Amino acid sequence: MGNATLTHDQNEQTQRTAPIAAPLSAVAEALGRLRYGAVHLTVHDGRVVQLDVTERQRFT
Repeated sequence: MGNATLTHDQNEQTQRTAPIAAPLSAVAEALGRLRYGAVHLTVHDGRVVQLDVTERQRFT
């Protein structure tokens, strides 16, 4: 096996982490914009399927 060939464990790890990149990016973006509020993730079968952001406005 050459360096370009992934082992079974590496291939399995890549398959598990690849679909998580988009949700993590979306969460990071939501957190970067949010001052006060909540970020809620919905997970089905171990995968993030929905991201809800609730923003609060505070008046002092």
